[in-house]
Order: sequence, then structure tokens, then C-alpha cells
Amino acid sequence: MNPQGAMTFLIDVVINLFIFLLLTRFILQLVRADFYNPLSQFVVKATNPVLTPLRKIVPGTSLVDVASLVAVVILIILKVVMLVSLNGQGVPPVPAMVIFALRSLASLMINYLFFAVLIRVILSWVAPDPYNPFTAIMTQITEPVMAPVRRVMPAMGGLDLSPLVVLLGLQFLMVLFAI
Repeated sequence: MNPQGAMTFLIDVVINLFIFLLLTRFILQLVRADFYNPLSQFVVKATNPVLTPLRKIVPGTSLVDVASLVAVVILIILKVVMLVSLNGQGVPPVPAMVIFALRSLASLMINYLFFAVLIRVILSWVAPDPYNPFTAIMTQITEPVMAPVRRVMPAMGGLDLSPLVVLLGLQFLMVLFAI
């Protein structure tokens, strides 16, 4: 029996799921996704208990939900402190944790977009209902990244290669910044 490993797993999963919800809320607001979509409503209701009090301290702008990003950074630092403490190691200095959290945030954002584009590609193979809430959200999240590439690339006889270019670009960013 490994109770320490089980607790590490539980902390990691719970915090990562909430980080995913916060990033989803940030991206949905950034791309101006449909607020009345059932998935958007779920994300808003799940993240409001944390973001409503935080918005009193961290004001946002009309385009960027800064409170969501601050909450993600805080959760990453909290996760590191909890996991390091649970494993009996010393807590790293605050500047190192902040730098780690910001690098992790950049990595999470790039990975989020990568998998959103990948999911949209897979959805295009099965030709789902465009009014399906999940399909609509995936389109709204990925279109701001894919549309500029589509405008630059020439038509390829009915094939849309913009997802491939976007995926390669996102991977390039990961390698360039060594995230």
C-alpha cells in the first residue's frame, strides 16, 4: 500500500482539473465564446466560487480575465508546495516557484490550444452537428488561431491544411521556448 503516492495522485488530479477549468474560462472569455452554451455555463458556475472573490483584488480588462490567470499561477504554486511537502522535501524559494508557475502556464496554454485543434480535426472527420454545444465551443476556441492561417494559405483543392500548420507552429513554440 502506498498512501503517499495515492495522496500525491489525488492532489495532482484535483488541482489539474480545476486549472483546466480556469484556463477554459480564460480562453472562452478571450475568444468571446457563446456564454449561453451549456458547457460555458458549467465552466462559469464551477469557477465562480474562486474567481468572484479574487476579482475584487485582481481587476480584469474587457478582453482578458486576469483573475483566472492569477488563480492558475496560485494553484500551480500551491500544488508544488503541497507535493514537495508531502514528499518531505524543502519548499523552493518563492521567485523560483513563480518562474516555474509562469513557465507552466505558458506550457499549459500551448498544450490546451494544441489539443483543442487536434480535437477539432478529429471532429471534422466524423462530421458532427455544428449546433452541438461541444462542437460549437471547439470551433469558437480554435477559429481565432486557424482563421489567420487559412487566409494566408492558398486553397488546396478542398483540403484545409491550416490545422496542420497551427499544430506545427504550436510545437515550434514549445521547442523554441523549451517549455
